[in-house]
Amino acid sequence: MPISKAFHHSLTVNTHMCKGCTHCMKVCPTHAIRIVNGKALVDPKRCIDCGQCLDVCPHKAIGIEQEDFNQIFSYTHRVVIIPTTLIGQFDDDVSEQSIIEALYTIGFTEVYYGEFGVDILSALGNNKSAYADKKPIISSYCPAIVRLIQLSYPSLLPHVNLLRTPAQITALYARLVLEQKGIKSEDIGIFYVSGCAAKVAQILTPLSDTSGLIQGGLNMDVICNTLQDVLTKESVQNKERIVYNPIPLVTQGAFLWSLIKGESEGMTARTLAVDEIHNVIEFLELVEDDRHTEIDFLELRSCATGCTGGVLTPRNRFLASERIKHQALTHPTSLPSDVVKEIASLAPYLIRDLKVDRLEAKHSMKLDVDISKALSKLEKAHAIEKVLPGIDCGLCGYPSCKILSEEIAMGNASIRSCAVLKLRQPQTLSRIEKIWGEAIANGNSKD
Repeated sequence: MPISKAFHHSLTVNTHMCKGCTHCMKVCPTHAIRIVNGKALVDPKRCIDCGQCLDVCPHKAIGIEQEDFNQIFSYTHRVVIIPTTLIGQFDDDVSEQSIIEALYTIGFTEVYYGEFGVDILSALGNNKSAYADKKPIISSYCPAIVRLIQLSYPSLLPHVNLLRTPAQITALYARLVLEQKGIKSEDIGIFYVSGCAAKVAQILTPLSDTSGLIQGGLNMDVICNTLQDVLTKESVQNKERIVYNPIPLVTQGAFLWSLIKGESEGMTARTLAVDEIHNVIEFLELVEDDRHTEIDFLELRSCATGCTGGVLTPRNRFLASERIKHQALTHPTSLPSDVVKEIASLAPYLIRDLKVDRLEAKHSMKLDVDISKALSKLEKAHAIEKVLPGIDCGLCGYPSCKILSEEIAMGNASIRSCAVLKLRQPQTLSRIEKIWGEAIANGNSKD
């Protein structure tokens, strides 16, 4: 049996700045946001930390939980794992070398590309590339997608690849390399620079796949600003400056991993890449209906264009994607033989920890834990939905009439919240009270 894990959410709402405009509620793909007393309220049972709400909020009322950067100095060996997406956040006049140098300048002692995990897997012989029970195999790279499947498509959980992500494999490798040098594990702190809210949430979640591997998640937007300050003040781009720190190893193919089709590009099987959360939901509906079963692998990304579209990436995603493609050409097509030998020497330790625990369904949409009561509430919800206007205007503070009807049936909302009914059909409210009682009409049901 999989272990139940409480999910930590990274998205926060500043109620002082929130105007209750409903932009966030309307764009949320899992209907996790309501407007209560004129303020956005996030239902933690439905939220997948995709960050769509943050992107559309015109009042900057939605943010992401920040970890203190100074936590890195609790460790003598401070490893930072960066996605190649970070390189894409800078213009061409900021060299890759200068960005790496700046990371050392701000306090890190080792720098790795997260995508180096792809090369590690390749060096292991690609004999451990998938852990899934059914096809099409669904990539587990994007934690927002994994969370979405847990919540809304539990029947597809056997399709999800349980192989660790490249960054997690890199973290395994980095720790092993340092420990082989005699460094104590408690002196090693590994930090990941994240461009999305979902990865930050995953790192902060106790007992998650990153627990013990990665000690903290750092906001890419904040890190980019910090690096820019260093680049400006210390002129690390000076061509005459002696370079002491080499650019971290990663091959051309791995460098492109975070872009859409980056993961599936080198596969010989039939693959399909789908980006942007609403497109993913549309396609998962087809997969759940057992359509398109001829596809072997699905690369699904919550953000448009892949990780360059993350909510913590400050640069235009198209320009960032182009920079990554261009910079990839400066990297080797294969790893040096000495690195391959080192990976081979660590293979027994790496292979035994490549797989994560099986995923469990989250069932956030239950009307009641008691089956008979749940069926009764479902019947009430269907009946209530029929009398609602069906225009999903959002004036009630709920994303749709269907969601409002369910909340009324559960006693969490009142049919009197429907502004359209109050204006156009006040008699309907009285009829509802006669059918189900005043308690149901006012959202005070105890059933």
